[in-house]
Amino acid sequence: MAMNIGGSSDEAEAMSDINVTPLVDVMLVLLIIFIITVPVIIQQVKLQLPIATNVPTQTKPENITIAIDAQGNIYWNTKRLSGQDELKADLRTIVRMEPQPEVHIRGDSQVRYQFVGQVLVATQQIGIKKVAFITEPDHPGGG
Repeated sequence: MAMNIGGSSDEAEAMSDINVTPLVDVMLVLLIIFIITVPVIIQQVKLQLPIATNVPTQTKPENITIAIDAQGNIYWNTKRLSGQDELKADLRTIVRMEPQPEVHIRGDSQVRYQFVGQVLVATQQIGIKKVAFITEPDHPGGG
């Protein structure tokens, strides 16, 4: 706010005009800085990412479901296994089948990833070709 000092008593009252020119200058400089720096900050390689689709699982009788509960216990369909050695022995029996059945891994949401990773590594070491993870749909009700 500017004031007029000196002169006559009529000119002694305060001026109510605000000079916005410095404010506009500062805002324009900031706008130019942001226009120049934003493309530099957001550097990404241009890719065409795959589109994910959620396909319902076709449960076949020959598919094998390996479940891992919250404590890390492993189940072959509904039979509890004693550990990794028994899991690998069971996997070796299905790897020779033609066509090879799919292995579906169901991990409890509270289980440590270490246990799921061990099952996944075991399927890879034995040579299982089709491994899938079974999850809950993110939009219950099919919508």
